[in-house]
Amino acid sequence: MSGRADEGDAVRGVADWWATAVSRIEPDVIELRGQPVQDLIGRIGFAELIWLMLRGERPDARRAALLEAALVSSVDHGPHAPSIAVARMAATCGVGLNNAVATGVNLLGDVHGGAGEQCVGLLDEVVRDGDAAAVVARRRARDKYLPGFGHRFHTRDPRRDPLLGLVAAAVADEVVPGAHLRAALEVERLIAPVPMNIDGATAVVYAELGFPAPLARGLFVLSRSVGILAHAWEETGQGRRNKGPMPPSILPTWI
Repeated sequence: MSGRADEGDAVRGVADWWATAVSRIEPDVIELRGQPVQDLIGRIGFAELIWLMLRGERPDARRAALLEAALVSSVDHGPHAPSIAVARMAATCGVGLNNAVATGVNLLGDVHGGAGEQCVGLLDEVVRDGDAAAVVARRRARDKYLPGFGHRFHTRDPRRDPLLGLVAAAVADEVVPGAHLRAALEVERLIAPVPMNIDGATAVVYAELGFPAPLARGLFVLSRSVGILAHAWEETGQGRRNKGPMPPSILPTWI
């Protein structure tokens, strides 16, 4: 009898080791956050599903639309973005499309891809402190760059205004609180003429929607994965093999 009890305890121990509230998978059963998948298919948008999976609840239409707008805005920024370039190179090396996408995603780190998360942290600090000037001064004493502001390519990021306009409308309708939007605009005013970039604008969206800073990077990764996939797939049709960072006719400078 004790042997059976011990065996049952062991099985429960293994099952509890992988305990999760995200999904329930059993024979003929697939539930996502407690909702049968057959009830979600055709009835929920992808942005809503992302919200449900991350937070365990479904958003209202306005919040779902804000999340979707942020995801759309960050999909691609051309092959000069390292994550896109490396995925295109990987796609010519015989590694398969999934590996090419993974190669691009793995480049999304603190410098390339992490500014949104860092900007949420900055805005959180401004909201907590209540003194944007003091926060900016402290930050600039450590680093001349403020995450979410300035762009090496755009004088004014074309994605900024549409996103902030949607947030402002949501604040006016009391859909989101508005504290992080006000913080971002105050930082932008203090460091003018340096404008807010896409990382700052999406940080405002994610923070206003209540996503913690680390998820800002996770959501950016989800968004940029679409662009990485599209570029990697396009590259597979180019017929090139072992594509390098420069055309073969251009040799690197020897020093």
